[in-house]
Amino acid sequence: MSDAEWDPYNRDCPSRTLLDRVSNRWSILVIGTLASGPRRFNEIAAAVDGVSQKMLAQTLRGLEHDGLVTRTVTAQVPVRVDYALTEAGQSLREPLAALEGWVRAHMSDVAAARGETAGVA
Repeated sequence: MSDAEWDPYNRDCPSRTLLDRVSNRWSILVIGTLASGPRRFNEIAAAVDGVSQKMLAQTLRGLEHDGLVTRTVTAQVPVRVDYALTEAGQSLREPLAALEGWVRAHMSDVAAARGETAGVA
């Protein structure tokens, strides 16, 4: 298919699966964490507060499956596994940084609209 044929507004289009993946909370946070360079699993887990090991593993597998993240195994004791963004993953850095900036700039307004105290979910 050409670029023009991918239509995430069409429920049958496979591009919707990719949109689901990159718009997932954990995917966004993992991509943001990897934006600064390759990281090991435990480094990603420490940076993404609240993600379970199971969810992080699923997220990394999905991002790898979609070609957004690479997994590099280095033979040493213990085995070293690094995760890094691919070129396609790197291309998400700017739009996701803009989304993060928007969230930081508008979260107080959203919290007020929800009737919440700023900083409390």
